[in-house]
Amino acid sequence: MSESIELANISVYFSRAGGDVVPALRRLSLSVEPSEYVTVVGPNGAGKSTLINVLAGSVIPQEGEVFIGNRRVTDMPDFRRSRWVSRVFQDPTQATCDALSVKENLSLALMRGRGRSPFRLAVDRRRTRQFQELLAVYGRNLENRLDQEVGRLSGGERQLLAVIMGVMQEPSVLLLDEHTSALDPHIGALVMRLTDELVRKQGLTTIMVTHNMRYAAQFGDRLLIMSGGVIVDDIRADEKRGLTEDSLIRRFREALAGELTDRLIGG
Repeated sequence: MSESIELANISVYFSRAGGDVVPALRRLSLSVEPSEYVTVVGPNGAGKSTLINVLAGSVIPQEGEVFIGNRRVTDMPDFRRSRWVSRVFQDPTQATCDALSVKENLSLALMRGRGRSPFRLAVDRRRTRQFQELLAVYGRNLENRLDQEVGRLSGGERQLLAVIMGVMQEPSVLLLDEHTSALDPHIGALVMRLTDELVRKQGLTTIMVTHNMRYAAQFGDRLLIMSGGVIVDDIRADEKRGLTEDSLIRRFREALAGELTDRLIGG
């Protein structure tokens, strides 16, 4: 069941060699409604990844509070949040296991946040049929390759599998951390389209960080522009639906006073 997100006055500081302290997030506050789909853009160093890490629980803020639904999770580490929060990384090897088969990876995803049952029971015939039916919807013939080691899949196939694994348990919150940026444009577009279908079908509360301005304009209900550890623009509803890649780039330039990197435009 999708739930709301609440960040209240979040500050995160990192120490550099030599003792300098650098703010990554500066008293950032954000409210996200259940089932809301939010995309986030910003230049390198804007705080996008730190925002995702704070929500996932891999970074604990020095100041502020984090809530998922009515739960205060500010100090809760990522492994304890995994029953509510699912994350898909830029690198699919971070969410999948090379040496295990497709069906074994899916079984592990299905058990996320639950008590572990014996592994041999996790891949019985009933579950195998369930996985075949699930994968058949998304193409790439993965339903007929359940026994293949995941390390032998292409990057796009592996990332598609990572997205499916990320939503199997219908998490309260889905975090997409530049999950198409390492893929070639054709496969990236496929993964993005199927991601959108899964998010919409399940009504997931979703935060997607991306460097691709076209995807940022096209997908999601709301768009945040970040810079210097704060949110500098919050685009919603009809205004978000009317965005194009070009109009978003203009809006980005205005919000950041012309700061726009080639990488951000190229996505």
